[in-house]
Amino acid sequence: MTPTTRTRWAILGLTGPAYLWLACTIFLPIAAMLALSFLDKSPLVPKPASFTLANYGAFFGKPFYWSLTRWSIELGFWVTLFSFLIGYPAAYALAKRVKGRWREAIFLLIVLPFWSNALVRIFSWTMVLRPNGIIDLGVQSVLPGAPTVDLLFTYPAVIIGLVHSYLPYMILTCYIALQAIDDSLIEAGRSLGANKLTTFRRVVLPLSLPGIISGSALIFVPVIGSFMEPRILGGTKGATLGMNIEEQFTVTANWPLGAALSFILLAIVLVIFGMLYPFLRKQSGAA
Repeated sequence: MTPTTRTRWAILGLTGPAYLWLACTIFLPIAAMLALSFLDKSPLVPKPASFTLANYGAFFGKPFYWSLTRWSIELGFWVTLFSFLIGYPAAYALAKRVKGRWREAIFLLIVLPFWSNALVRIFSWTMVLRPNGIIDLGVQSVLPGAPTVDLLFTYPAVIIGLVHSYLPYMILTCYIALQAIDDSLIEAGRSLGANKLTTFRRVVLPLSLPGIISGSALIFVPVIGSFMEPRILGGTKGATLGMNIEEQFTVTANWPLGAALSFILLAIVLVIFGMLYPFLRKQSGAA
């Protein structure tokens, strides 16, 4: 056996189990869901199912689904934007300003939400946003007689809950990108006469763009398909396509329609990223 052959077998032995696991746990379920989306009956129905395109036609034929899709995309945009506005400065401070044990302590606070159940975190926000909640009591203590602060079951409540859930992804990805920027590049910009704002705009921001893109993708994709936060914090005002998909599987037992809506949502995400790809590639090349 030649060294090249041994190397190939070694690579196959090391990567084969991982790819086999991915095929069994990801691609096979996705393939099963894709086949399910073309059936006219749920597997729970004890009758033979036949091929149909009606599940996909239901999406394009009912404006209700278009409205849910638009709301879901808008929700993903706002959550990603606020996560960037909050997370990027925090990541910059961690990468360039905070040193030593303080950085470790702040990192612990950032990842701390991951140590608790997501459902517990969401329900904890109901105690903060409801009337006579923490925010309302704080406002009343500072401004007695002020109007009651009731954010529960509103669109801002959904955004707050989702930003809290996904903010660490933006902070961590931006931190990695900012930490990789050599400080000598920033010092070179300053030595050439650029002020702090110009140095940030021409040096730091372009070089940290890969982290921003990664964080935005990690947030936008799951947010537009989320259903727990909109259902618990938004109520009827937090309806999204993800909530409707979840109801098709758990309430109405219309699995084929739920599968079809899932793949339509996946296609919408791919189209959005396909449209943004030339711009992102240009920016990454410029950086």
